[in-house]
Amino acid sequence: MGDKPISIETGVLAQQAGGAVTVRCGDTVVFAAATMSKDVRPGIGFFPLTVDFEEKLYAAGRIPGSFFRREGRPSEQAILLCRLVDRPLRPLFPKGFRNDVQIILMALSSDGQHLMDPLAIIAASAALSISDIPWDGPVGAASIGYVDGQFVVNPTATDMEMSTLGLQVAGTRDNILMVEAGASELPEDIMLDALKLAHESMQPVIDTIEQMQAEVGKPKWTDYTVFLPAESTVERVTELAADKIKAVVAEVTDRAERKERVAAIRDEVLEALAPAIEAGEVEPADVGEAIDGLVKKYVRRRILDEGVRPDGRDLRTIRPISVQVGRLPRVHGSGLFMRGETHVLTILTLGTPGDAQRLDTLQPTDEKRYMHHYNFPPYS
Repeated sequence: MGDKPISIETGVLAQQAGGAVTVRCGDTVVFAAATMSKDVRPGIGFFPLTVDFEEKLYAAGRIPGSFFRREGRPSEQAILLCRLVDRPLRPLFPKGFRNDVQIILMALSSDGQHLMDPLAIIAASAALSISDIPWDGPVGAASIGYVDGQFVVNPTATDMEMSTLGLQVAGTRDNILMVEAGASELPEDIMLDALKLAHESMQPVIDTIEQMQAEVGKPKWTDYTVFLPAESTVERVTELAADKIKAVVAEVTDRAERKERVAAIRDEVLEALAPAIEAGEVEPADVGEAIDGLVKKYVRRRILDEGVRPDGRDLRTIRPISVQVGRLPRVHGSGLFMRGETHVLTILTLGTPGDAQRLDTLQPTDEKRYMHHYNFPPYS
């Protein structure tokens, strides 16, 4: 990819996993194993996909600096990498699939130059593709930098020090699924060109994974249960609630009121279907899912067909923004940001160079002077 070869190997490590591969670029090696449970946990109401990145400092020939001389909880970078891998994989699982799927990633070797982000996505995609897990992949991934007016595909850590763009892209053969980017005020046409280049650059990776799947992949498991509302239930709910939901979406712009109106409609439908529920013909949970499906349908249709969002704004209007500063005494700085129902209170503390955070990770940087701690309390 770019001017650097990437190799994908399977059949040596973790042979009992559903699928396992190692991906290498330079002297950076990332391992991925994908495994699925054949049973569904009782009462599970969502798709339990777990992506875990195990960051081991032996990959760089280092011993952790903690008291116990072993790794502790995942670093911030490791958590963000898990999210980066999860985002392009999750949409490609069958709708209504609720079997546990676990993807374990490990950095087996790190040269400090070749970025692990795209390698981790590629490794997870390859492991899923050759496994027996039902999944509509593969996906590829590519990193793009912009150095001295030129794009750099699959840049190194040294390249990124001089780059005004840090772009991570993942996608299928035909579409881009995930974009993560940071840039120094680059114009839109350069960003679009970078996205196109990233999608083109990942095509050889997708070709390779498809070839691996055809030659060494396991047959996909098809005997799984799909948890979706019964068609008969969807038809009944649509007949009882479609017009009412459509009216609420069109008429009510206040979010709280809209939720109350939809909840009232759900109660009316449950009451109307009470005999069928008692007879076991309709599941109450299916009614709720069918109602939610109608809300999504009419919200989406109104946005695409009429250009109107649920709160009444058109596609180009943003919510009023309010910013206040200096609300708290004694602290070094404070600001309150408000946009619609989103309110953020930020408090700043200035420190000395000695207060910088030391990073004991596999990332190229070894300290961080800007630390952003984010809290999302339950009352919000």
